[in-house]
Amino acid sequence: MNKQGAGPERVFITGASSGLGAALAAEYAAQGATLGLLARRSEMLDQLIATLPNPERHRAYAVDVRDHAAIAAAAQAFMAHAGGIDVVIANAGISVGTLTEFAEDIPVFEAVIATNVVATAATFAPFIPAMKTQRTPARLVGIGSVAGIRGLPGAEAYSASKAAVISYCESLRLELKQYGIRVVTICPGYIDTPMTQVNPYPMPFLMAPHKFAAKAARTIAAGSSYKVIPWQMGIVAKVLRMLPNSLYDPAFAKAPHKPRKAAP
Repeated sequence: MNKQGAGPERVFITGASSGLGAALAAEYAAQGATLGLLARRSEMLDQLIATLPNPERHRAYAVDVRDHAAIAAAAQAFMAHAGGIDVVIANAGISVGTLTEFAEDIPVFEAVIATNVVATAATFAPFIPAMKTQRTPARLVGIGSVAGIRGLPGAEAYSASKAAVISYCESLRLELKQYGIRVVTICPGYIDTPMTQVNPYPMPFLMAPHKFAAKAARTIAAGSSYKVIPWQMGIVAKVLRMLPNSLYDPAFAKAPHKPRKAAP
C-alpha cells in the first residue's frame, strides 16, 4: 500500500485490454497506482495506457494467459519495474456457451478451463515468492462469477470453470494466510461488457463497468475474502446456494443459453 494508505501502488491485471480489466485499470490508475497490464491484443493495451493518468508509469504485456512461461516473464519484468507488487488480479476469462453432446465443443471446454482456471494459478504463481518476503500487505484476486454458484444449462464449461476458481481461491486463501497474503474472490453478476453484450436474455441488476471497478477496488483494499458485485446478485447467489435440486432443476432447466462458438 502507498504511504498515505489511499490505495495500492503496484497492480498487475490480466485480461486488461477491455471489459472488466480495462475498467479496473482505469480505477487503479486514477488512484495513482503503477500498472502492469497483460492481454493478447497489444494495440488495445497501448490505446488503453494512452488514456490513463501518467501513462509512462505503466507497462503493457502482450501475452496469451495460456502461455505460462510468458506470464512468469511478464511478472518478473513488472516487479523489476515497479519495485515489488501489491495487487494481482487474475481477470482474463472466456464466457461462451458449450454443450457436451457436440464433439466440437470439447476443445472450447478445454480453452475455457485453461483460460479461466489454470491461467489464474499461472498468474498468481510467479508473484507469491515475492509477496512472502515483502513487508507490505499483498492481495491475490480471483474473478469468479455468480454462474459458478450453481451449474447453468448451456454454460457447462463456464459454470464449471468459475466454480473451480471459487474453490481454488478458497484453498489458496487458507494456504497463504500465515504469510499475511490476502486472497480475494470477487464474483461479478451481470456487468455491461463485450462478454455480456452478446447474451440473448434479460440481465437483472446490470452494472456499468466503472461502477463495478470502484466497488471491486474497495473490496480488494479491505482484503475481503469473498464478495458478489452487485450486492443484489449476492442475495440471488445465496438463494441459489440454498435451493434443493428438486426446486432448482425445474426452475432453471429451460433457462436461455449463451451462444456457442469455436474455441479461441
